[in-house]
Amino acid sequence: MNYQPQDFLPIFVQLAAALAFIVLVMVLTHALGPKRHSAKKDDSFECGIESIGDARTPISVKYFLVAILFVLFDLEIVFMYPWAVNFKQLAWNGFYEMIVFMGLLLAGFIYVIKKGILTWEK
Repeated sequence: MNYQPQDFLPIFVQLAAALAFIVLVMVLTHALGPKRHSAKKDDSFECGIESIGDARTPISVKYFLVAILFVLFDLEIVFMYPWAVNFKQLAWNGFYEMIVFMGLLLAGFIYVIKKGILTWEK
């Protein structure tokens, strides 16, 4: 299949429309929004809770490990979706490749379980 530059025109038009919408909305919100400032209003807060103390309190590394593992194992869907769409064209060779891919993911998951990364209390 030989693609020509004009084949990509709808994608560029949609991208330009999306960027124009983003710029327009940002300009309008800054231009039309209220501009009242005060010490109380400009104070930082998290979910309505006032900030008290140092922001550099120690946080358990478990939270970060769970977040990274979620991204890692959730990202497999990005690879599985095109495989599922092209399942018939890939035939048995594609099936075997996906078995290897899923086996590697399973091996990683077993490693995570054996290391106790997802165990919160000891």
